Amino acid sequence: MTSIGTGYDLSASTYSPDGRIFQVEYAGKAVENSGTAIGIKVKDGVILAVEKLVHSKLLVPHANRRIQTIDRHIGLATAGLLADGRHIANRARDESANWREQYCSPTPIKNIADRLGAYTQAYTLYSSVRPFGISTILGGVDKDGPGLYVIEPSGVYYGYHGAAVGKGRQLAKTELEKLKLSELSMREAVYDAARIIYLVHDDAKEKDFELEMSWIGSETGGLHVPVPDDLFKDANAKAKAALEDFE
Repeated sequence: MTSIGTGYDLSASTYSPDGRIFQVEYAGKAVENSGTAIGIKVKDGVILAVEKLVHSKLLVPHANRRIQTIDRHIGLATAGLLADGRHIANRARDESANWREQYCSPTPIKNIADRLGAYTQAYTLYSSVRPFGISTILGGVDKDGPGLYVIEPSGVYYGYHGAAVGKGRQLAKTELEKLKLSELSMREAVYDAARIIYLVHDDAKEKDFELEMSWIGSETGGLHVPVPDDLFKDANAKAKAALEDFE
């Protein structure tokens, strides 16, 4: 902390003299300390993948998931504080249910991203609350086709073809930029997503991790579901083999 920031990080509603809100920046640091999450939008769907770090051998495998279903056609992955991610997921479900009740139609992905962005930004305005310590990747398929958005702790959100958040985001983005995303099928993207997660994990030399993956698109009939076991195991095995070859 520089001297110019002294005393200006005690409230999310206080600007520093150079126009910064330090608690929002601290929330971004919480995201950077988390496992990597990536989203890939391809021609016929969206793939979500998460590097879930295993902090203890006593944890039950496949519990405490970081990828959650928001609506039948929308999935959400988070990097950062797990409890904050669950809260945002519940808020997203409420927003989606509200849309369906009011308009009797599936919720557009951009609409959910917009509402979550506004909700997240509200938590940067008042001294009685704190910013959410998560970055959220929102993916799904609606009447306009596949959609992928990232909502940052500040409340800003952007649409992406390929997105990465968390500790290994820079290397993951570099790898995503090498892919011709508009030409990939969903199955091909599953293999690339697994490879990228293994690559960024190895780069950080972290603890053991679990790979979580889900997809939405033509392969699933427009539903957000986990990647099938046979495909998941094959992608896992090939990602490990590719990492060994890389080394």
